Amino acid sequence: MCLRVVWLVLALSGTGSVGSRSAYICPQVCRCTAERFECNRDTQLSSSERANRAVPLLVCFFSCLLTVTNNNIAITETLLYFYWRSFVRNIKSLRVIEKGAFTDLPRLENLHISNTGVTHFPDFTTIFSLVPLFLLEMADNMRIDTIPANCFHGITEEYVNMNLWRNGFKEIHSHAFNGTNLDTLVLRDNKYLRVIEEDAFEGASGPISLDVSSTALSQLPPKGLRQVKFLRAISAFALKSLPDLQSLSELVEAELTYPSHCCAFNEWKRKQRAALKNKTFCDLRTTEILFNEIIDQYPDLEWEMGCLENTSVKCEPKQDAFNPCEDLLGFSFLRWLTWIITIFAVAGNLAVLVILLISHRKLTISRFLMCNLAFADLCMGLYLMLIAFMDHHSRHEYYNHATDWQTGPGCGVAGFLTVFSSELSVYTLTVISLERWHTITNAMRVNKRLRMHHVAAMMGTGWGFSLVVALLPLVGVSSYSKVSVCLPMDIDTLGSQLYVVVTLILNVVAFLVVCYCYICIYLSVHNPEHSTRHGDTKIAKRMAVLIFTDFLCMAPISFFAISAALYMPLITVSHSKILLILFYPINSLCNPFLYTIFTRAFRKDMYLLVTRCGFCHNNCTLILCFEMPCELHPALMSCFEMSL
Repeated sequence: MCLRVVWLVLALSGTGSVGSRSAYICPQVCRCTAERFECNRDTQLSSSERANRAVPLLVCFFSCLLTVTNNNIAITETLLYFYWRSFVRNIKSLRVIEKGAFTDLPRLENLHISNTGVTHFPDFTTIFSLVPLFLLEMADNMRIDTIPANCFHGITEEYVNMNLWRNGFKEIHSHAFNGTNLDTLVLRDNKYLRVIEEDAFEGASGPISLDVSSTALSQLPPKGLRQVKFLRAISAFALKSLPDLQSLSELVEAELTYPSHCCAFNEWKRKQRAALKNKTFCDLRTTEILFNEIIDQYPDLEWEMGCLENTSVKCEPKQDAFNPCEDLLGFSFLRWLTWIITIFAVAGNLAVLVILLISHRKLTISRFLMCNLAFADLCMGLYLMLIAFMDHHSRHEYYNHATDWQTGPGCGVAGFLTVFSSELSVYTLTVISLERWHTITNAMRVNKRLRMHHVAAMMGTGWGFSLVVALLPLVGVSSYSKVSVCLPMDIDTLGSQLYVVVTLILNVVAFLVVCYCYICIYLSVHNPEHSTRHGDTKIAKRMAVLIFTDFLCMAPISFFAISAALYMPLITVSHSKILLILFYPINSLCNPFLYTIFTRAFRKDMYLLVTRCGFCHNNCTLILCFEMPCELHPALMSCFEMSL
């Protein structure tokens, strides 16, 4: 009986040399020597078991010519009769399935090739199965790295299901599925599969169902997917963007890796419904069966009933509250407002830094603190610039950029800049308040005034603290990738929740310290028993208003952020973006102008810089330049006149 051949095949998969008689028993239907093993039609018909040929279920080797040399197996030829199901399994020694090995098999329904050592994709072009639905399964063939062109042409003219999973595929070539009627194509768990070429489905019908889960694909082919109704791409982490949605026009159900991709289908189908709203006739190919059923039940219905095309896609996973289906900034007015704040924040703080740093005037404590504040606010401007550029780049297609942006280095840099800027700015404003309070309350005690090395040490501590707070989300304590604006809103773990809550509480404490300092300054200024310098009093009053206003702008942010961190959110992420744009960066916009640019000291520094550059030709002060004609370079005259 030819079933005995399977014993030899299974024995060969785990034995040593073919010539070892203790390793296997040669079946009577085969011919065995020390160097060669043959089992084919001739050996079977010449055996004494020739009368027992009826086989209900075949393994491929029962009807193939097997050649075994040096423990390697090759399938070189099939018999004329091949029964309805065949298996090639668990034969690591199988290296080659030669062209023509599967020929003229009209009754073949299932072909399984799994866990072999085959190094090249088998030739299926001469099978010519006539069954209505053919099943091809290939699994765990780790030595096959490509699916070549036209390798399935001729397998069958009917529908075919292909389960090609857990193989060593790296690339699928153009026209690979040419000549097939694909019903289901399963490519999941091919962890090395990185490329499906653009024309891989050229010449094919289908697939109806496509599964690329757990692959390394970075994109789907833009052609050949119009008939796909069911798409699975679970754990396909490299697949961060989708092709043009017109290439998936018949999709009805999708299971994807990233929630943002489901937004793409929601938006696209919404536009489709809007476009079809006023139409009375449309292409009914995708709903032909449903339409015919309705016509049969209600013969009086007219074509004017409208388009019956399915305009919804069932998609998983759904978007969460942190990532709604919208552009990065969400609202159009926020887009323009962000650009305005960005331009003024970057230009203003950069101007302050340049003028203060290159001025030859002595670096006082106030100038030193203003430089630190300007640098912190400049970082906030750079953060807003990144957000604005990304919003412009991904406008109306943020779903295709969300994963790359939020999990990539761009969002990490943006998040670091904004947290570092925020903490350093708050810390610097607190030090400014403490320095002003200490200076005014000790105005008559020169020996108790703060020196530059004291303030430098305090600011060094502030820089270290701000760097640590900004770096923690990059090493796993909370995360900048939770929301599109790259703020550390991840509170899924206890450590992340503590990080967010403690940071916000420290900002509130800083606000209280500033309030305390300026209350003390106010009382000191209005106390006749304390004699203070007029300059200190004037500076204290101005800074009291400015710093209190700055922290008042931050109060809504702190309030809503703390409530959200305690799992009691009071507003949505979409609405929180309004607060983030209107209040969060407003300090970075105002500080350089209110603290520095609008002061007389800054105008003097600017005049000295202009004079050194040779633009002002007489020895006049900047104030006189504004009050009387001054020999300025013509290119700068108009600028000074506009500034007035």
